Amino acid sequence: MDSAIDYLIIAAYFVLMLAAGYLGYRRAKTADEFLVAGRRLGPIMYFGTLSATTLGGASTVGGVALGYQFGISGMWLAAMIGLGAAALSLLFSSRLANLGIISFSDVLELRYRPSAGLFGALVMGVYEVMVVVTQILAIGTLFNVVLGLSPTVAIVVAGGTVLLYSVAGGMWSITLTDIIQFVVMTAGIFFLLLPLAVFEAGGIGSLRQELPSSYFDITAIGGQTILAYFLSFFLGIMIGQETWQRVFTARSGSVARWGGLLTGVYCVAYALAGALVGCAARVILPDLANPDNAFAQVATTLLPVGVRGLVLAAALAAIMSTASACLMAASTVLANGVYAHFFAGREIAGVALNRIIMLLVGGAALVLAIIVGDVVGALSVAFALLVSATFVPIVGALYWRRATGAGALAAIAAGSGVSLAFIFVQGIHSNAAIIFGLLASLLAFVVVSLLTPPPSSERLQAWEQRMREPAVARQESVREPA
Repeated sequence: MDSAIDYLIIAAYFVLMLAAGYLGYRRAKTADEFLVAGRRLGPIMYFGTLSATTLGGASTVGGVALGYQFGISGMWLAAMIGLGAAALSLLFSSRLANLGIISFSDVLELRYRPSAGLFGALVMGVYEVMVVVTQILAIGTLFNVVLGLSPTVAIVVAGGTVLLYSVAGGMWSITLTDIIQFVVMTAGIFFLLLPLAVFEAGGIGSLRQELPSSYFDITAIGGQTILAYFLSFFLGIMIGQETWQRVFTARSGSVARWGGLLTGVYCVAYALAGALVGCAARVILPDLANPDNAFAQVATTLLPVGVRGLVLAAALAAIMSTASACLMAASTVLANGVYAHFFAGREIAGVALNRIIMLLVGGAALVLAIIVGDVVGALSVAFALLVSATFVPIVGALYWRRATGAGALAAIAAGSGVSLAFIFVQGIHSNAAIIFGLLASLLAFVVVSLLTPPPSSERLQAWEQRMREPAVARQESVREPA
C-alpha cells in the first residue's frame, strides 16, 4: 500500500496515542494513580478500557483468520474471551474492587501467606511478558503485509510507542489511549470493514451460496477446539492481571460488575463480526496461502485509500491496547509482588520504581519480539501454567473459608508440575496439560487444606470484611510509599 494518506492516518494515530500518554503523565502523581487510575473510573470509561484490553491481535487478526478457515464458528476464540470477562464481572469483580489492592498476587498474600503471593506473581509475570511479545509480533506482521515495512522497524516504532505512553502515565495514560482505541476499533470493524467486506462478497445470501454449509454451523470448528479456548481464554481472562487491574480502577463494585457484563456482550458481537469478515474474505480471496493474512489482504485489496488507513488503525488499536495492558500487568506484579517482596518490605512500589521496572520489562519484550520469530508455543505454555497453577487457589481465596496457605502452595506446585509434565510428553499444544493440571491443583488444594490447621478466625474475619467493605471507605489506610 503506497498511499501517503494511509500513512498520514497511521502517523496521526500514533501522535494521538503519545498525546494521551502526556495527559496521563500529568495526572499520575501517586502510586495509586499510576497503577489503578486512582480507582475513579465510571461506567463508560471502565467499559471502554476493559473492552479494549480484552480484545487484542488474536481476537482481531486471528478472529478473521479463523472465520476464513471455519466460518462463523471461528468466533469462539474471541467469544470465550468476552464470556470470561462477563464471568469475572459476575463472580469476582465486586469482591476484587472492594479489596482495594493493586495486584493479582495481593489476593494470594492477604488470604494465604507472602510465599503464595510471590510464586503467583512469578507465574503471572512470565505469562504477561509472553502476551506482550506476541502482541508486538502481531504489529510487526500487520505492518509488513499491509505497509510493506520491515517487521523490525514496525516492532520498534509501534512497540516503542506503547512503551513510551505506558511508562509516562501508567494506568491513566493506558486508560485514555484505551478509550481512543475502543472508538477506533468499533468504527473500523463494525462500520467500515464488516459492511464493506460483506457487500463486496455479494451479501449474506451470496455467502450462504458460495461457502460450504459448515461455514454457518456454530460448532464446525470442533468441540475439542472450543474446549481448548474455554480452558485457555475463558479461565485465563478470569484470573489475568491485565483484566484484574482494570477491575481495580472501577470506582465501585457495581461499575465493575455492569461494565464487565457489557464488555462480554461487546466481545461476542466483535467475535461474530470478525468471523463474518473472514467468511467474506474466503469468497473474495479464496486462495490465500496463509489464512493469518486474511485481515491484511482484505484491507489492502478491498478498501479505498484513507479507509484502509482507518481499518489498519483499528487493528493496531486492538493489538496496542492489549500490549499496553499486559505490559502494565507484568511490571505491576514484578514490581509489587516480586521486587517488593524481597527489597521493599512488601510496600507498594513508588511511581519512579514502577516506571523503571516497566521500562525494563518493555525493553526486554521488544528485544524478544525482534529475536524470536515465533512465540506461539511459549504463549501456550504460559497459558497452561497460569491456569493450572493459579485458578484453583484464587477461586478458593474468594469462596472457600477452609482454604489454607499450605493448600494454596500445594495447588500451585501440583498444577504447574503436572501441566509441565504433559507439555513435555505431549507437546506445547497439549490440552491435557491444562485439564490434568487443573485437576491436580484442585486435588492438592482440597486435600492439603483439610489436612492443615484452618486459618485463624481473626485473619478470616479481616479478609471477609475487606471483601465486603468498599475500598473508598478505607482510603486512609491504603499503603503509600514514603
